Amino acid sequence: MPDAAAHTARLPRTPVDDGVSLRLVHGRLIDGTGAAPVTDAEVVITGDRISYAGAYRAGLADGATVVDLAGRTVLPGFIDAHLHMGSNLEAPLTKQQGAFPSERALDTTINLRRTLMAGVTTARDLGGIDAGFRQAIADGTVLGPRLHLALSALSPTGGHSDYHLANGAQTRGFAVLDPIVDTDDDVRRTTRLLIRSGADVIKVCTSGGVSSPSDQPTDVGVPAEHIKIIREEADKRQGQPVAAHAQGLQGILEAVRGGVSSVEHGYQIDSEAVDLMLSNGTMLVPTLSAALRVPDPALVPGYLYEKKVRWSAIAREHIAKALVLGVKVAMGTDSGVCPHGRNLGELGHLVELGLSPMEAILAGTRNAAELLRLSDQLGTVAEGRLADLVITGVDPLGDIGALADPTSIGAVLQGGRLVKDSYGWFPGSPVVPAISA
Repeated sequence: MPDAAAHTARLPRTPVDDGVSLRLVHGRLIDGTGAAPVTDAEVVITGDRISYAGAYRAGLADGATVVDLAGRTVLPGFIDAHLHMGSNLEAPLTKQQGAFPSERALDTTINLRRTLMAGVTTARDLGGIDAGFRQAIADGTVLGPRLHLALSALSPTGGHSDYHLANGAQTRGFAVLDPIVDTDDDVRRTTRLLIRSGADVIKVCTSGGVSSPSDQPTDVGVPAEHIKIIREEADKRQGQPVAAHAQGLQGILEAVRGGVSSVEHGYQIDSEAVDLMLSNGTMLVPTLSAALRVPDPALVPGYLYEKKVRWSAIAREHIAKALVLGVKVAMGTDSGVCPHGRNLGELGHLVELGLSPMEAILAGTRNAAELLRLSDQLGTVAEGRLADLVITGVDPLGDIGALADPTSIGAVLQGGRLVKDSYGWFPGSPVVPAISA
């Protein structure tokens, strides 16, 4: 059986001795398991791990540095399971096409930092950046969420990843490697190239899309039989899961029948698709931050704006029904298609369409960790897990929409490192100096 932990990105070493502890006390703990909040909680961090999480233990004198978080809420670091760090789709096309590779790389590092400061400590980039960014974060060269990467999204000629206009001119895309696959041999070879290049997940486009110039979301792209070839190749290596861009119903059904781990977007999902997903253990990543957002028509091509208006309404109707039917959801924003750094606004959208605030939090923590095969490391605040924590002064169960504003995230710890402390909640912390948003 492939080792799921093989693609857990390395963390920067916490710049403290492993024996030094940090005690966070008197905050309210929402631990990501779905359990009721612990109203007077204690979380102990030793090195990069959580060594205790539960009710406050009075009178404990263990030499740890104590931080009083009374009136604040502690949550697991959030996981955004669908974004594009190397893209700012609403930036003027002329600026994008005229940018030097160095400018694009620097813009990406800004997007990475904004995302981390918004409370996302782990992210899955589903096309557009290479493994160098993942390594730079793991080495501590730049600040950002630890990354799982798709590198490119596969589609047939004329499909969602084919950004050529009818005259052959190319617009823009999200590919590190050539994403076009038309034959069985194309699929097999490209999957092998992606894995060789460091892909943690293989992304396919089983439907057309809103942002692509030569197809429609109702078009079928990569078929089920090609997904099965990808799974066969991945299972020979680290068992990389398959994520499917699937907007129209037929594309959704092809994806699930082929054996994907997640349906991305799922705008036209219906009860048949939900039943099939529940039977197969397939998650939905609805990317409502992008789906419900209609961009400024002056900033995007006309074909994109027209499709966006229509398909935003379709997504709102169908995904709301799917949530009522109990489809399992992981949080993903499609940032890059929508603005970076407001990732937790997705939680409010999920609640708007039918989830409870606690269910939305689970989508961005426990469920997303499961999708990324990181449940033994992330997604919950529990003994032995990596110390990824988000601390906020707002009540997320009472006003989850407030988390959309990154200034509501007062502090972020990633693998035991304090990477954000906007309000000086950690004075004199031995972990690292605070870095403001």
